[in-house]
Amino acid sequence: MNNIVHINADELEVVLNIGSDIGEGPTWDGLTGTLIFVDSGPGLVHRYNPRTKALFSVCVGQPIGAAIPRRNGGLVAAVRDGIGLVDESTATLEIFAPIEADLADNRMNDAKCDSRGRLWAGTFSTRFVRGAGALYRIDPDHSFTSLLSGVSISNGIAWSPDETRMYYNDSRGRGVDVLDYDIDTGTAKNRRQFVAIDRADGLPDGMTVDAEGFLWVAHFRGGVVRRYSPSGERAGSIAMPVSQVASCAFGGADLRDLYITTAAHTLTPEQLKKEPLSGALFRCRPGVAGLPANAYAG
Repeated sequence: MNNIVHINADELEVVLNIGSDIGEGPTWDGLTGTLIFVDSGPGLVHRYNPRTKALFSVCVGQPIGAAIPRRNGGLVAAVRDGIGLVDESTATLEIFAPIEADLADNRMNDAKCDSRGRLWAGTFSTRFVRGAGALYRIDPDHSFTSLLSGVSISNGIAWSPDETRMYYNDSRGRGVDVLDYDIDTGTAKNRRQFVAIDRADGLPDGMTVDAEGFLWVAHFRGGVVRRYSPSGERAGSIAMPVSQVASCAFGGADLRDLYITTAAHTLTPEQLKKEPLSGALFRCRPGVAGLPANAYAG
């Protein structure tokens, strides 16, 4: 396709108007045909079935950044206290990697898996201390390794279709970075800026890659999702009816539905009157397919 995509706010479908504090971490579970996403502050894991329009939710008891299917069943989650396993049937959370347990003000945020089933997840300071966070790789044996330090707000993670490039957002970093990725070893190096994002356009948050290798980035407080070519050129946008756009992911049977999560976090009553759909889950058909989401191998 490679043409510029533009979608106006009136072309969006409101899937669920649930007023999420911070709707985050959408991922398509191809085995069940459902969308998994979270509401970060309240610690809610949502599973939405577009066929039945049913929403099933569980609370893990602490703030959460993402929940991702495991190959052996259940979910792996990046939560305040580290990385844990979630059993949706019993609403229980078992921490197996207490990452940064010695840092009381730090918590996990966004997370995603590569095709080998390695989980990547990062942290940030809830007091928003600059450089207090890090990015980790959690291997299938549940061991974890710090790969990047000095991170302020670890956020979106995505890979090019051939997994030779890893895209990464530190939301305080004024843009999206890219690293060279070795899928065999699970190492990322040579970090550099992929695209600059002006503060007036919002903070780079969650993101996903389509089948053509274009990157879709949610702009938190920017009211837009933007599409960037593999060379970093702007290649389209989705205008949102809300300012706090948190993340996006492709789903549906053909992976051509783009789901977009948003937030009502910190908005005043006056702001909510102007943006009554803040915290809703949206969907559109941008004319390009996404890539299948990867499950955690541990």
